[in-house]
Amino acid sequence: MTLERATIEVLGGGDRDGERIAVLFNPSEYSIERANTYKATSLPGLSGPLIQFINGEADTLAMELFLDDRTDAPKPGEKTVQQRLEQLVTLLEIDPQLHAPAPVAFVWGKLYFKAIIEKMSRKITMFHPNGTPARATLNVSFKEYKTLPELVRDPPLESSDKSKRRVLVGYDSVWLLAAREYDDASQWRVIADHNDLDDPREVRAGDWLTVPPLEKGNGTRSGF
Repeated sequence: MTLERATIEVLGGGDRDGERIAVLFNPSEYSIERANTYKATSLPGLSGPLIQFINGEADTLAMELFLDDRTDAPKPGEKTVQQRLEQLVTLLEIDPQLHAPAPVAFVWGKLYFKAIIEKMSRKITMFHPNGTPARATLNVSFKEYKTLPELVRDPPLESSDKSKRRVLVGYDSVWLLAAREYDDASQWRVIADHNDLDDPREVRAGDWLTVPPLEKGNGTRSGF
C-alpha cells in the first residue's frame, strides 16, 4: 500500500484558525457519497404520489487515515502521533467562539475538500517504549461544509420574483404545475387567470404556460 502525505487544515476557531495537521492516506481507497431529499405528496385521482425535490444533501468523504512516527517520522517543529491525535480529536468538540465544531479542509494536491468532521474512530496499532502511541489508524467521515452565501450561489437559481415559462408534458395539468411551482395545488387559479384559461382542463402536453410569482396580501411579490 502506497501512502501519500496530506493535510487537515483548520478553517476557524480563534487561535486554531490556519492550524495544519499532517496525515497519511491511501489515495486509491476513499469514497465520496451524495444524496438528495424528496417529499411524496398524494393528490386525488393520481395513480401515485407527486415526488417533489426538497434539497440536496452535503457530500460525504470517507477515508482511512494513518499516523506513524516511524515511517513518517516528524520533522523538526512537527507533531508526534500522540500530539496529532489530540489535535484531531478536539476538532469534534464545540469551539467556544463558533459555538460549533470548527470547519476544516482536507488538502492533498488539487483535492481541497471543505468540511466538518462528522465522525472519527481511532485504533492504536503500535506504541513507543514509554507507552505513547507510535502508529494509529483513523476512519474519518468528512461532511461537506458551505456557508449560506455559498449555498445560494451554487447552483445559481432562477429569481423567485419573476415569471417563468413551463411546458406541459405527458398527463401534466395546471393543478400539478401549481403543486410543483408553488407547493400548493390549490393555487392553480393563479396560473389559469394569468394565461387566460377559461377551462384549465383543455391544456395538452406541449402547451407552454407562464407561471407568475404569487402576490402577498399587501400586493408585493413573494417567492414560490
